[in-house]
Amino acid sequence: MKTQHNLPAFRQRGVMLLEALIAILIFSIGILAIVALQANSIKLASDSKYRSDANLLANRLIGEMWLAHSAPNFATAYQTGGASYTAWANTVAATLPTTGASAPTVTIVPFTAAASTPSNAVTINVFWTVPGENTGTATGHQYSTLTQITN
Repeated sequence: MKTQHNLPAFRQRGVMLLEALIAILIFSIGILAIVALQANSIKLASDSKYRSDANLLANRLIGEMWLAHSAPNFATAYQTGGASYTAWANTVAATLPTTGASAPTVTIVPFTAAASTPSNAVTINVFWTVPGENTGTATGHQYSTLTQITN
C-alpha cells in the first residue's frame, strides 16, 4: 500500500501579492530614472542652444568689426558703451535670457607687434542666465572669445 506523507501546511498566502508589489516598485524606479534622464536631456539641450546663440552673436559682432575696422572711430563705436555696441547688446538681450546676468562686454586693445601691421585685440564676453536655474553665481553662464582684427 502506498503511504501518503502529509507535508506540513506552509502558509504561502500573499506571496504572489508581495512579488507583484516588488515588481511594481522596481518598475516605478525605472520609470522615474527615465523621467530624470529626459529632464536632464532637455536642460542640456537648452544650455547648448543658449551657448550656440551666444557664439553666433559674438561672431556677428566680430564680422561687423571686420567690416568697420578701418573707420576712425572703430574702437569707440564697438567698445562697451559705443553706439554699435549698444545696438548689438540690445540684440543679445532680446535673444538670450539675460535676467539677472551681467551685460555683455567688449574690450578692444590696440597693439603693434614687431614687424607686423597694427591690429586690435578684441575680447567679447556674453553672459546669460537660464530661466529657473540656480547657478549659485551672479553672472550665470558665460561665453568668451578673443580675436585679432588687423588694420
